[in-house]
Amino acid sequence: MKHSILWFRRDLRIGDHPALNEALKNSDEIVPVFILDPSLINAAGSKRLAYLGQSLRALDASLNGGLHVMVGDVVDVLKELQARYGADEVHISHEMEPYGAARDARVRAAGFNLIATGSPYAVAPGRVVKPTDGTPYKVYTPFYKNWCIHGWRAPAPTPTNIPVAMPTEKDRNFPDWSLPEGAIITPAGEAAALERFKFFAKNALDQYDENRNVPGVDGTSKMSAHLKFGEIHPRTLLAGLGDSKAHDTFRKEIAWREFYADVLFHNPHTENDYYSDKFKAMRYNEPGAQLKAWREGKTGFPFVDAAIRQLLLEGWMHNRTRMVVASFLVKDLHLEWRHGAEFFKEHLVDFDVASNAHGWQWTAGTGTDASPYYRVFNPIEQGKKFDPDGAYIRKYVPELAHLTGSDIHEPWLYLDGYSHGYPERIVDHAVERVESLERLKEIKVELPPHPTA
Repeated sequence: MKHSILWFRRDLRIGDHPALNEALKNSDEIVPVFILDPSLINAAGSKRLAYLGQSLRALDASLNGGLHVMVGDVVDVLKELQARYGADEVHISHEMEPYGAARDARVRAAGFNLIATGSPYAVAPGRVVKPTDGTPYKVYTPFYKNWCIHGWRAPAPTPTNIPVAMPTEKDRNFPDWSLPEGAIITPAGEAAALERFKFFAKNALDQYDENRNVPGVDGTSKMSAHLKFGEIHPRTLLAGLGDSKAHDTFRKEIAWREFYADVLFHNPHTENDYYSDKFKAMRYNEPGAQLKAWREGKTGFPFVDAAIRQLLLEGWMHNRTRMVVASFLVKDLHLEWRHGAEFFKEHLVDFDVASNAHGWQWTAGTGTDASPYYRVFNPIEQGKKFDPDGAYIRKYVPELAHLTGSDIHEPWLYLDGYSHGYPERIVDHAVERVESLERLKEIKVELPPHPTA
């Protein structure tokens, strides 16, 4: 009986899974395995680990209890499975971020026949290039246009029968990582992903362009964690989209994830380093009490604090507020963006190395040039615009729940604003905005005539 190893990584599903189909085509039974790589486990926060544990159990159920969950160095584990089953092929989905690419190169160097089919993206990084000279895109909008022209395949068929080599008891090292006390995360697994997307498509997709920026309503897909762990493939999300403004806006959000993956692929150093070197000369403050206040959601700015507290509680943050809290850290507190990126890495269930690094750099103004440094989000006005009645703030900042309507955005204006223990503002936004622009002048970055507020 011929066996092939199917090594699951960021593809914890059985639907729309080209590598699974390829492995089945080449074998009588597959040996499905997930390897608990200590270097990755040690770098993941507790909420993300708890989600992963749930996702692995969901995948195991899809494989009728056939998932091998093993601990150790990937080369050692694969050698053991290869010897036990006589498998001469190891099937994977292609990974292209720095750690995954280096790990797979090491596995190939150890002599394994590593067969990569498909990737976590509708269009794999490196494929969308400028037609004029074949160089990568540095700006999102032309990337999006040509990403659409390039196109993507239809979802791969889901196999009706998956013969697996059943694991022994010692192969069943399912982790039971617990959530921090009080934390709440979304259900994990392929079935949960499909159910959530079905709900989104029915109830929110057609209004996505209008509601996606309003954190107080359930107007986004909440697919980010499912995409991060590969419980659903972006092709599945793209397959049913039409040409309306709302559907195209959602398509563009998927393309942002693919654009950032492409930028990281061509600039692997930007996982932790600056995309634009000139901003390394920027004068930043040393982290201290203000960073601590930001990390605890106690800055005295309600919209910022609500977002941070949502992250601490749920391991997820609305995209609009991700930009606001990032701008506040860099432009109001004058702290380097990498402090925020590390905090997100610790707490986000949906942490994606490319999206995190370049989402932060986009807002900080040090990355791709769609958002110049002089754009400074006003944390008060952002709250008034996107949470006008304070529903989002009231949910996560109970100290302000007694304030009604728009009063909640500026508690310092009301006699009872601080009566329930909410902290006073740690900075004056108007002052720090000017300071931010002054620091920009120090590194000789030219400002437009009227910098946006």
